[in-house]
Amino acid sequence: MAKIKSGAKGGIAALDQSPSHLLHRALQRALDIYVEEFGEAGITQRQYAVLAAADEREGATQADLVRITGIDRSTLADMARRMIGKGLLERERSNVDARANAVRLTEEGRLALADARPKMAQADAKLLKLISGGGRRAAFVGLLRDLARAHDEPKAPKASKADEKKVKAPKPPKAVKAGKGHKGGHKKAKKKAA
Repeated sequence: MAKIKSGAKGGIAALDQSPSHLLHRALQRALDIYVEEFGEAGITQRQYAVLAAADEREGATQADLVRITGIDRSTLADMARRMIGKGLLERERSNVDARANAVRLTEEGRLALADARPKMAQADAKLLKLISGGGRRAAFVGLLRDLARAHDEPKAPKASKADEKKVKAPKPPKAVKAGKGHKGGHKKAKKKAA
């Protein structure tokens, strides 16, 4: 019989202490709640994010939507293509950058978003209800926001190998053995004596 080293519910200690694992499990639970509210045929959580972002940033480019939603570029491009095919979005060349595509909600997209908003609010309420205490709920959402925004902050450039060498601490002097002195010191002393 295997020994259980963590809580009574049979968790694995290494996983119960792993933020990345716990976030993954929390995401799984959040997506399950989302499907309960929206149903299998409803828009996906990512589609909701794109619709909500496109609604708030009318004429945003696909690159803007990547930054806003956190969905990677190739996935968002594929999603936009499928959402255009469903009549939820329309795409046109950006007025600001002719190389970029601007995305707008269609009337059908606005209706889908209006239908989805109360369902999303209900899914969020169900998820947060799993956390006791309003203060803890607000703190949890704040911490999630901090994690999400930390990913968006520009990263400091890495130091080059030359810079790393400049920063290294000097090597300590080698220990001198008793009666020996430094290299060649004994010979120099004999020459001076002669």
